[in-house]
Amino acid sequence: MAHAVAKATLGLTHPAQIDHPKISFAAKETDLLQWKGDMLAVGVTEKDMTKGENSKFQNPILEKLDSKLGGLLSEVSIEEDFTGKAGQSTVIRVADLGPKRVSLIGLGKATGPSTSGFHVFGESVASAAKASQANTVAIALASSEGLTPELKLATASAIAKGTLLGTYEDNRFKSESKKPSLKSVDLFGLGGGPELEKKLKYTEDICSGVILGKELVNAPANVLTPGVLAEEAVKIATAYSDVFTATILDAEQCKELKMGSYLGVAAASTNPPKFIHLCYKPQSGSIKTKLALVGKGLTFDSGGYNIKTGPGCSIEMMKCDMGGSAAVLGAAKSLGQIKPSGVEVHFIVAACENMISGTGMRPGDILTASNGKTIEVNNTDAEGRLTLADALVYACNQGVDKIVDLATLTGACIVALGPSIAGIFTPSDELSKEVVTASEVAGEKLWRLPMEESYWESMKSGVADMVNTGSRQGGSITAALFLKQFVDEKVQWLHIDMAGPVWNDKKNAATGFAIPTLVEWVLSNSSS
Repeated sequence: MAHAVAKATLGLTHPAQIDHPKISFAAKETDLLQWKGDMLAVGVTEKDMTKGENSKFQNPILEKLDSKLGGLLSEVSIEEDFTGKAGQSTVIRVADLGPKRVSLIGLGKATGPSTSGFHVFGESVASAAKASQANTVAIALASSEGLTPELKLATASAIAKGTLLGTYEDNRFKSESKKPSLKSVDLFGLGGGPELEKKLKYTEDICSGVILGKELVNAPANVLTPGVLAEEAVKIATAYSDVFTATILDAEQCKELKMGSYLGVAAASTNPPKFIHLCYKPQSGSIKTKLALVGKGLTFDSGGYNIKTGPGCSIEMMKCDMGGSAAVLGAAKSLGQIKPSGVEVHFIVAACENMISGTGMRPGDILTASNGKTIEVNNTDAEGRLTLADALVYACNQGVDKIVDLATLTGACIVALGPSIAGIFTPSDELSKEVVTASEVAGEKLWRLPMEESYWESMKSGVADMVNTGSRQGGSITAALFLKQFVDEKVQWLHIDMAGPVWNDKKNAATGFAIPTLVEWVLSNSSS
């Protein structure tokens, strides 16, 4: 027991309890120029910045604002070469006007930004507010007249999401940190009433799940062990006990279920594995669809005996190897607040560490998964798929209709699609369409890659049913083909390889990727 306590306090590091930012959003239909507060942020396209005679703005909102400022807006935009390009921004300190500062933020081309474009706009507003320590902010678009009511809702939601997540900073492991200053945001020209209030509440619920996902991925492996990940799942079930139940299986229980593939990966670590199963059931009404979300949960991946070495191996980033489980638990938290009806959802994570010791699996070992299939381990660093194998069999045994699994599975997917796009693999055109549609609403990027069955030849073993890695070419495809061996043919299944977008190198922080997409997908299958 003393050893277990020592492991839990490795490095004597404990995350500080920090309250998440609470920002109140309100819709305003009054005259923008009458608003009083710290900062007025206006989103402008390149077309909005067009000037006519006497260097006057042709856009009526900018023209009125510039007139009130005595031509200062026009003057500054020329001096700073501000043309409304995406990513551009300028802030003007003003006197004798309602707002103390006016900020113009570029939205890019005149056709109008996508959901993700408005999300970035919201993040830019948060950055500007942070820089000026603004408590109260008003947000408007220079051109919002052409938006349909549906587009106004989607735009308001994307801006709010960007602002909320842009304000958030993970300071749990810093000895000193500033609290965010932003307290309230007024939205102009994007509608109002119960529909918008409902949409903004939904956005807040999504963001709380995304923040949990970010915190789980950001947490180092000496803090976030498999046991702590299981505790986080239990916290969700306790907080939303009206719709959630939690089952946590230990190594012995997994042994009884014959999960040899998962237990083979876990065997080397002194931190015991934890198999996590959260079940969401609505409080009332019949169940229309049963879904499963399965997330890879390697809280640290050393590579095992095929240890990660050399430049580019990213061993120092292997705390991120539980990004799939973070997406699953983040989605669970959001859905616990939203409470969709008509859908049952199983959230499944086979959590463990891939370490090195005398008890660990060796290259050449043969593992037997819970569906009886045998796997020759030709690379101990292809361990995520071994844990997912038993998790997928378990998910199918819950009687679900559809499964989406998520994993930081292959470097090959990053090579193919870069850092911002996740690869998806599925034999089902119908399920692919569902998930891609959900991702478009959520403003996240997925790209379907082929499941080329002929590549399975490279996955055949001379002594077992399969090996766990194939040839170097098409590595993300052979990984998906491996997972397919553990899914019941009657179940629709889709695999998301999110190795690229789980982490933002520029911000040096987790992204919370896939949580908005998963929530949208679950809701599309519900009767809410």
